[in-house]
Amino acid sequence: MKSTLKWAIKGFFAFTNIMMIGILWTNLAYAEDEADKTWVELTYVEWSSEVASANVIKVVLEELDYEVELIAVSAAVMWQAVASGDVDGHVAAWLQSTHAHYLNAVKNKVENLGPNLVGTKIGLVVPQYVTINAIDELKANQFNKKIIGIDPGAGLMSKTEQVMEAYQLKDFRLMEGSGATMAAALGDAIKNKRWIVVTGWTPHWMFSRWDLKYLNDPKRIYAPSNNTDKGEEYISTIVRKGLKEDKPGVYQVLDNFHWKATDMEQIMIWNEEKNADPYQNAKRWVEENRDKVEKWKSP
Repeated sequence: MKSTLKWAIKGFFAFTNIMMIGILWTNLAYAEDEADKTWVELTYVEWSSEVASANVIKVVLEELDYEVELIAVSAAVMWQAVASGDVDGHVAAWLQSTHAHYLNAVKNKVENLGPNLVGTKIGLVVPQYVTINAIDELKANQFNKKIIGIDPGAGLMSKTEQVMEAYQLKDFRLMEGSGATMAAALGDAIKNKRWIVVTGWTPHWMFSRWDLKYLNDPKRIYAPSNNTDKGEEYISTIVRKGLKEDKPGVYQVLDNFHWKATDMEQIMIWNEEKNADPYQNAKRWVEENRDKVEKWKSP
């Protein structure tokens, strides 16, 4: 009788332990699933424009109790990470021309939510005091045979390579660097009244700081892919497949996100101030534009 009771007690505790382990694993799995639903990963390129937009989205999503990680990568990796589903999305697709080749490569693996900012532009930029006005005038003038560029993976750089070929700028070198090094070189040249030509884009804070102009592009290499005057360039939002089902709140904000070039430029200017913190400047902009932000949060 004692033996039977002993084994019954052992069996009870063994069963209880199994049940407790099962409950523990269930709770852990539930906790991980819930964490997945509130954890958001977004990629961006460290261009001044995308630093501004990525941090604004981070602030807005955090107000909705999401934990947001921003991951700085190259343009090519930014697109591939979304296509593979490793991250949730990005708000930095420069279309129709600049990132067209990236979109075409992954268009069946991502969802394009459409423009978040309309009216962008890319091209070759010079100080206003430079006396030429078109790309086809470059060869006959002194620029040290250099075009100051940005990071090599940028669509702007591949477009500029096409421009150099189309305009037969064989003696020119396209200098790789970053948005920051390009702007620094431009600022130094302007300080000393030297001629310089750089790869530029709008929106960008440099147009607010200095008197600049785009060189005309008669061959329309930098023009939108449809090659018509009516086609506008824009920045679009790209998300991974399945985001709407997995994280509807995140999808809603990203789908609603839309602002103007002047909004982005304001943050970019703040970010150029000494000891600027892009995240804190994004929080400042969100507080000062609460009506617009609340519309992004609305169903």
